[in-house]
This record gives sequence, structure tokens and C-alpha cells, in this order.
Amino acid sequence: MNINNTDNLQHKPEKQRLSILLMVATTSFLGTFLISAVNIALPTIGKEFNFSAVGLSWIISSFILAMALFMIPVGAWGDRHGSSRFFKLGVLLFSLSSLFCWMAPGGEWLIAARFLQGVGAAFTSTTGQVLLVSSYPSHKRGQVLGISVSAVYAGLALGPLLGGIITLYAGWRLLFLIVALLGFATLLLTFLKLKVPARKQDTSTSNDGKGTFLFMAGLTALVYGSTLIPDLAGWLLMAGALILLLIFWRHEKRTQHPLFEVRLFTHNRLFTFSSLSALINYTATFAIVFFLSLYLQKIQGLSPRDAGAVIIAQPLMMTLFSPVVGRLSDRIEPRYFATTGMAICSSGLAMLGMLGSRTPIWVIITILVWVGLGFALFSSPNMNTIMGSVERSSYGQASGLAASMRVFGQIISMSVVTLLFTIFFGNLTVEAVEEEMFLKAMRLGFLIFALIGIPGIYLSYNRGNMKKQ
Repeated sequence: MNINNTDNLQHKPEKQRLSILLMVATTSFLGTFLISAVNIALPTIGKEFNFSAVGLSWIISSFILAMALFMIPVGAWGDRHGSSRFFKLGVLLFSLSSLFCWMAPGGEWLIAARFLQGVGAAFTSTTGQVLLVSSYPSHKRGQVLGISVSAVYAGLALGPLLGGIITLYAGWRLLFLIVALLGFATLLLTFLKLKVPARKQDTSTSNDGKGTFLFMAGLTALVYGSTLIPDLAGWLLMAGALILLLIFWRHEKRTQHPLFEVRLFTHNRLFTFSSLSALINYTATFAIVFFLSLYLQKIQGLSPRDAGAVIIAQPLMMTLFSPVVGRLSDRIEPRYFATTGMAICSSGLAMLGMLGSRTPIWVIITILVWVGLGFALFSSPNMNTIMGSVERSSYGQASGLAASMRVFGQIISMSVVTLLFTIFFGNLTVEAVEEEMFLKAMRLGFLIFALIGIPGIYLSYNRGNMKKQ
């Protein structure tokens, strides 16, 4: 692939770089703000649309599935045709779909609109990281990635609190209208400041249509099949999905112009172990807010506003410490930060697995502060390692694959939650589930996630030394 496909943004003046940083940080903020805000609003949405507990999980899962389906293809497309174009398209799609969510007449329409939102988020999150690392010199890469990650966590931090307040006093639909308006404002900024290069992009490589189809079909079957377990149809779908993904892997190894370079995994230990660490970390931690938003409102009896004020403790720590840790990872070996962070997250999940109906709120907040610190120590150094382990011409694919590991982890996390809800609750709504049954499912989920984090500690520490490479 041509190095010029990163749009040669490093030669732009400082104001242009700052504009790109602002746009990327804003889209990062909006995506995660909506995820955490919608989590808080789930009980209210469930009452309005009479959704079962499993149906509620699809409001989150549809968004994540769409991101997972498109992140890897968008990374490859951006390398071939220019990341700026796809970033603008993503902002447009995300903003329009937010309007559709605001107007959704029923639960199924909301799930469909959330899927479209996920597609737009996949475009912006993948190409946004490419624009950042291509705009700044290598010695500032950790710093700007830390700022971008901080924007992600700022969205996670403000989402529960503001989402709870808005849901309580104005209704959940206003959340989507606010995000849509901010999205269109960002879109205007991209057209004013982010110029698509006039030169012809590199189109000498063909798109991998067969690989794209195999990947999307396999992943969709895998996620949908997980919602049907323990029925036979669910197991058959998941088995078929694994076969499709195996065929996809073999196809990518043989094709001349693959959707993504298999060599990034087979010949680059730093990239492989760092990506797998991200997969495990997000698998273990993503369902925390989903579980706790239901727990705090159903078991502890808090309002959406008060539940959001409790949950804000975790992402607030992530927001405060991510830029600092990202800057330090430019000078100190990143794996030390990442390994410590992974261990802290796993221990915090084990603590959450012991919550009861009378657990004091201050204890919950303390655990969330601990987990938030661990996540901050892990995330930006890990992303710094991933982007620093590949050549400049592979930035798009590396960014897409790294983001995909995050989203795959989120999908696995929500699939575990959906499976637990199916086994314990069936078609019952959250309100109809007995408190002890809900607590049993939640505790089991947190303990499963704590165990999942253990191999991530090993991978994170044994990835190798980025400074030596």
C-alpha cells in the first residue's frame, strides 16, 4: 500500500493538526457518550416499548455489531482511497441515524437506527485514529492518542450523569436529538477544515469483496447465534459462523489484496499480543455499566440521575489519567503500564462479583474508581504500542484491527450478558425478574469477566519491548 494514503497530514500547519485533533476527539466523545447514556436509559426505554431483558440488550448489541462489521473494511478502504473521505461520511451517517433514533416509533425501529449509528461510528473511529497518527510526529503520538482516549472516557463519564438527568426530566429521546445536533456541527467543521486531497488516491489495489462478505456473514451469524443459545439453532448458527470465519482467514492468507494483512498477526508479536490484550480487556470490562445501570435502579432503587452519578466514578478516572499515562508511555515502556492496568481491572471485576442488595454506595464507587484507574493505565499505552508496531503504510489497517478488537470484545461481553439473561430470565422483563435471581446472574457475569482478564495480564506483559523494536 502507498504511504501517501494517510493523506500526508504531517506536513499540515499546527492549526490544521489541532482542528483534526478537535474533530477526532469530538466524534470519539459523542460515540461513547451515547453508549453510556443509553445504558442508563435502558429501564425507561424498556418500559415504553415493553422490551424483555434480552430485547434491551439488543439496543446496545446492534450498535456494537455494526461497528464490528465495518471497522476492518473501513481501515482497508481508508488506506486505499484516503481516510478523510470516510471520516466525513461517518460523521454524516452518525448524525442522520441519531435523528432516526430520536423519531423511532417502536423498539425494532430504534434497534435498526442504532445499527446505522454503529456503521457511522465505525467509519469515524477507524479513520479518526489514522488521521491523528498521520498528523503528528512519532514523539507526540502517545500524547495525542492519550487526548483522543481521554475524549472517549469523557463521553463515558458524562454519559451516565447527563443521560440520567435528561432521561429523568426530559425523556430518553432528547439524548439522541442532542447528539444529532452536535454531530451536524462537527460535520460542518469537517467540511471547513478537513480538506480531501485533490490528488488521485491509490486505487491500484482491488477491494476484497469475497473476504468482506465472509467476514460480515460470519460475524453476524456468530452474534445472532449467541442470542439463541441454548436452542439448537443457536449452536448451529455459531458453528456455521466459525466455519465462515475460518474460511475468511484462509482466504486472507492467499489473496493478493486482502481485506487485512494476516502478517500483522503472524509476523508481529507486539501487534498480536497487544491486540489480543485489548480484546480481552474490553470483553472483561464493557458490561460493567450495563449491569450496574440495571442493578442500581432495580436493586438499589436509585433514579436514572443518581445511578448515573454513581457510575461516573469509573470513566472519570479514565478521563483524568489517560492523557498523563499516554504521555508517559512515549518515554517509558508501555507494557508496564498496560499490564498493571489489566491486573487492576481483573481484581475490580472480582470485587463487583460480590455485590449484594445492601452493598453501600460508597463501596461501589470505590470499586469503580479502582477499575477506572486500571483502564486508564491500560488503554492509551496499549494503543500506542499497536500503532507504533507497524509501518506507516499500514496505519489504516492497524487502526481498524485495533478498534475491531475493542468492538469484538464488547460483542463477546454483551453476548455473555445476553446468554446469562436468556438462561436466568427467559422472556421476562427486568421489572418482573426477582431480585435474588438478578443478583445471581450479575454476580456470575462479573466473576466470569474477572477470570477472562487473567490471560490478558500474561499477554500484556509478554508482548515484547516496544522501545527495543
